Amino acid sequence: MARSILFAALLLTVLIAGASGGYPSSAAKSRSTRAMPGSPTFVISGRGWGHGVGMAQWGAYGFAQHGASYEDILTHYYRGTTLGPAPLSKVRVFLAQGRSTLSLGSNAPYTVRDGIGQTWHLAAGTQTFGPGLKIRTTDVQQPQRLPAPLTFIPGGSPLRFGSTAYRGQLQVSVANGALRAVNLVGLEAYLYGVVPSEMPKDWLPEALKAQAVAARSYALAVRKTGSWFDLYPDTRSQVYLGIAHEAPTTTAAVQATAGQIVLYGGKVATTYFFSSSGGRTASAPEVFPSSPATPYLVSVSDPYDTISPHHRWGPFVVSASRLRRTLGARGALSDVTLELGPSGRVETITGVGAQREATMKGWDFRRALGLDSTWFRVGVLSLGNPQAPVTYGTRVSIDGVARSLPSVRLDRRQPGTAWQAVGPIAPGPGGSVVIKAKPKVPTDYRLVSGAVRSRVAHVSVAPLVRFHGMPNASTLRGYARPLFPGASAALQRSNGGGWRTVARATVDANGDFEAHVSLTPGDYRFRLAPGHGFVPGVSPTLKVGPA
Repeated sequence: MARSILFAALLLTVLIAGASGGYPSSAAKSRSTRAMPGSPTFVISGRGWGHGVGMAQWGAYGFAQHGASYEDILTHYYRGTTLGPAPLSKVRVFLAQGRSTLSLGSNAPYTVRDGIGQTWHLAAGTQTFGPGLKIRTTDVQQPQRLPAPLTFIPGGSPLRFGSTAYRGQLQVSVANGALRAVNLVGLEAYLYGVVPSEMPKDWLPEALKAQAVAARSYALAVRKTGSWFDLYPDTRSQVYLGIAHEAPTTTAAVQATAGQIVLYGGKVATTYFFSSSGGRTASAPEVFPSSPATPYLVSVSDPYDTISPHHRWGPFVVSASRLRRTLGARGALSDVTLELGPSGRVETITGVGAQREATMKGWDFRRALGLDSTWFRVGVLSLGNPQAPVTYGTRVSIDGVARSLPSVRLDRRQPGTAWQAVGPIAPGPGGSVVIKAKPKVPTDYRLVSGAVRSRVAHVSVAPLVRFHGMPNASTLRGYARPLFPGASAALQRSNGGGWRTVARATVDANGDFEAHVSLTPGDYRFRLAPGHGFVPGVSPTLKVGPA
């Protein structure tokens, strides 16, 4: 009989704060213990990859798969724009700055033009030089110190800067005693190295053409004016990897759209692009608040982004301590709140610490945690632990939170058993959850959403212990529930500062027991520590007066 106690059925109801549905509450009324939410489990999930403004490349690919032309793709993402001719044909791409030496060369003879316009002939091979610009030429026997800037011009083979081959020319100058270099290259030849670096070369031609026009437009829109170079070769402008990265498909896309750029109001448009939108792009002011008015960069639906592997990402667990450090909150982190922009991306995130809240921009939070985008949500799962054991036959209320997570359910685990699903949870406003349970054995609870689990809330159960019958001068009787036949119940008397055992009784098969003692006036109680995972239970105090 005692063994069956451990596997007794669990009477459990789940109440959802502020919401209907779930499990109905029991009509039975009993004294309850309340447990407030415990240490939360934070879960981050999101959509898309990149800043979210302009053309989403995966979405463009999806449009191409559905028969859209590159013109259609561009007008979808850049509203109210037209196509027109590019106003210039060459750009200067940053290669190096602050160097003490540079190495460049070619597999064929080439030339260099110095700062006063004189041309010098160079043999095939590599030139390595410092700020003195001493160059080995085939025109004279000794290396010549040439006046800056030096413009290296290819012969029958492209020029190499370091180990990377580039189209066009290389220009070297000296600033503050150090070397710097740019690639002087035609706009179209520049795009040969950009388009395959920004979009997979095996994508459909119309998507590649859209990328070519967007990249050409972006290069002209963001190029530096009044500087010694126009563009960076990386994401500060756009990625440019030189000849080795070129591909026939992307070169064909550049050639098919030669000279075309995106215009708005007759001016070149800043054609931002990025990888994956998650289903909707963002407007420029939402992501770049300080940017000038850009009415063509509005938030638009992106129906074909569903093909992107980054359309949805996560969920993954982030520890409360890491979130607290990232956000700068002080004290234990109990929650986070988000302020969303019109497209659903996070503008600010606030960590709620026990001692201080702290807020940071969604963009900074994305960078700090390495998230794919600012379109993210922070889900929360938490359950509280009761501050005191539950007496057998009484009810416990466990407060929790289940927010921004799909398909949340409640699990339970009793001694000697595996976790079992109890049922689904329908969180109320703010994700609030209240679980009302009447456990007959010590029980663990947790909230689960997919592979994410809250911390375990353990409910300790104490046996119900009571006096019964009329006491006499030598006997006190009691009973306990559930049944623990053979367990020892201690009769204790208060000594003012604690309790002293004065007699013991054995619990019978009906749960009854009696202790024999010579009673004197004072306070008495029964205490039962049955084991089996139960915590000790005590009876209410019995006061014995003088005869």
